[in-house]
Amino acid sequence: MSIKNITVLGSGIMGHGIAQVSAMAGYKVVLRDIEQKFLDKAMEKVKWSLQKFAEKNKISKEEVDIFYNNITPLVDLQTAIGSADLIIEAVPEDFDLKKKVYQELNSLAEKNIIFASNTSTLPITELSKLTDRPDKFIGVHFFNPPQLMKLVEVIPGIGTDSKVTEEVTNYINKINKRPVICKKDVSGFIVNRVFIPMVHEALYSMERDNVSMEVIDSAVKYKLEFPMGIFELADYTGLDVVYKASYEMNLRDKAVLLLHPRIKQLYDSHDLGQKTGKGFYEYKGDNYERIDLTPEKASKYDPYSIIGVATNNASWLIDNEVCTIEDLNIALKLGMGLKMDIFDFFKKNGPDNIMNKLLELESKYGSFYHPNQYLYSIK
Repeated sequence: MSIKNITVLGSGIMGHGIAQVSAMAGYKVVLRDIEQKFLDKAMEKVKWSLQKFAEKNKISKEEVDIFYNNITPLVDLQTAIGSADLIIEAVPEDFDLKKKVYQELNSLAEKNIIFASNTSTLPITELSKLTDRPDKFIGVHFFNPPQLMKLVEVIPGIGTDSKVTEEVTNYINKINKRPVICKKDVSGFIVNRVFIPMVHEALYSMERDNVSMEVIDSAVKYKLEFPMGIFELADYTGLDVVYKASYEMNLRDKAVLLLHPRIKQLYDSHDLGQKTGKGFYEYKGDNYERIDLTPEKASKYDPYSIIGVATNNASWLIDNEVCTIEDLNIALKLGMGLKMDIFDFFKKNGPDNIMNKLLELESKYGSFYHPNQYLYSIK
């Protein structure tokens, strides 16, 4: 088993980004979409991105053409997968759409081809059952944008052959990304298991403690040393992404987050964050505007419940042997921009205060806040 030729299905932001980073590593890539106009737009973006790399002296001007020409855009599916060793599905995060794609692939793809889904939340084992090769099916969750983000979560399903996991992990290393293995196919995988519940908890905190978004975001940025506030990060990620991840995670595991209705309201009103000009905050112009977060605002609030929920879910991942502590910390640093290990946040911000807050919330709002046993072991 050796991966040389790759087909990427779907030429959107994730699809053409995955195609580009694979082409830059010397792989021959076919980028497939259902209409030529989508492919033309994607290839324009690939050329622009490669030229930006050249302007910053990260690649040579000659390499722009070499890497660009490593990608072949095609509409016909059978031709697109003809020489593939690995097919990466990067279509929108819709289970029914993915089901349709895999039904079509089953009838056309050779039995030795590995199928990989770039899903951010859909269960890999569930998706693998849509195919005729659960043993050759795996999750590869790239982060947006793939050209810049180093992290890739690798998620084997229950039936995934260990050799497939090894081959795909080798591929991730060869494209100069950092793979982390999610050893169990759990809701949210690693990063979203920590990040998404924090967004909902920040909303509850705002209501329960009667504080503003800017105060909470300032506290998260300056007291927890996040690269930006949690509402700001959600807007940057896209509230469509947050909503769909929340929905899928909650559908499959009621214990993973406490849903706040505001996320669905924003999604339904198409206020999706920076991309639409409005989400939790309003944005003007094409350039990303930073929210006015200050240490002074941060001093007005202790985000004990937010860090409590984050470390509780991180503890659950370790307690259930979903990943190693090393991979957990690497995933959160590369995927969320954390500056220190997650449990160091816990220790730095007062373990007793955080635990007491979780116990107080458990008494009022139920077992979601029950402290994980692992937190007691590191307190």
